[in-house]
Amino acid sequence: MDLISRALTWFNSAANQQFYGNPLIDWVYALALALITFAVLWLLRARLARRAHAMGDSARTRGLRLPLVVIQHTHATGLMALSIVLSSKYLELGHRADHLTTAAIILLLLWQAGVWAQAAVHLVLEPSGSSATDRNANSVVSVVQFVARLVIWAVVLLLALDSLGFQIKTLLAGLGIGGIAVALSVQSVLGDLLASVSIALDKPFAVGDSLTLDNGYTGTVEAMSVKSTRLRSPSGEQLIISNAELSRARIRNFGRVTERRSVFHVRVAQTTAAADLALIPMIVSEACAGHPLVLFERTHFVAFGNGGLEFEGTFLVSTRDNAVFLDAQQAVFLGITRGFEKQAIRLASAPQSFAS
Repeated sequence: MDLISRALTWFNSAANQQFYGNPLIDWVYALALALITFAVLWLLRARLARRAHAMGDSARTRGLRLPLVVIQHTHATGLMALSIVLSSKYLELGHRADHLTTAAIILLLLWQAGVWAQAAVHLVLEPSGSSATDRNANSVVSVVQFVARLVIWAVVLLLALDSLGFQIKTLLAGLGIGGIAVALSVQSVLGDLLASVSIALDKPFAVGDSLTLDNGYTGTVEAMSVKSTRLRSPSGEQLIISNAELSRARIRNFGRVTERRSVFHVRVAQTTAAADLALIPMIVSEACAGHPLVLFERTHFVAFGNGGLEFEGTFLVSTRDNAVFLDAQQAVFLGITRGFEKQAIRLASAPQSFAS
């Protein structure tokens, strides 16, 4: 009973004592409300984080990656600021104290927003892997992430200064004019930088892919940097192409093919009998069946020509390696030649031209 009476006495005394314009008991209630709010928010965050961890990859496939990242990067400081905002409504603060409290809370919330924005940028520009083939693209993404972090925290700093009462309009005007001047002076560099970001995100090719561009350049990708991409041409020299030019070019990527198609034409002599002509598709089919990587598609008699009777055929080779493809194509052509020799089918002679 003594404990209860003491508590009642303290509460009565606290209700009569003033502290910064509010009864002491109100400060106790506000503190309790802030602690309870913080505990509830922290438990809710922990529960959502555990649930997100349990969901694993299924959450990422259902488009929940951004909310999960926001939850994981919600710090105790941000939750405490929100708790103080709610509990401060219970008190009557003076103008100066209210201004300082509001400024401190805004600073904390801005810091939390900056952390969220940084995490979101990292999620959007997240490297796809750490293998050697992706290392160059990942380095470009790292540079872009660094620039994005600078921009985010610069914006947070400006908003914080504005919330503290500083006049930032003149500063913003100066930064705007200076930014335009810098952008005009490094226009080509910024174009290459943005193009490198586009290439890193879209991933139209990777290191090791064989490319053919619409301007006639052909080569294998050796390295990608912020400004340019380096190709090794079949003749051995290195081609250095700016990322801006590469992003505008039409690219044929042979590094991602799973199979290659060979389309060929063969002409036989015009004196070839009809029965032998009917055997030619079977000869081509047997030549294709003799190689494990080759899949026969078709062979047709397509034209009567002055130089002979023309057949067109196609087959697929299950490889992306050009050298393996050429070896398989050569094996098929040799098999067709042996089949023609066995059936005594003669190839057409090239038409001769006589000078008058």
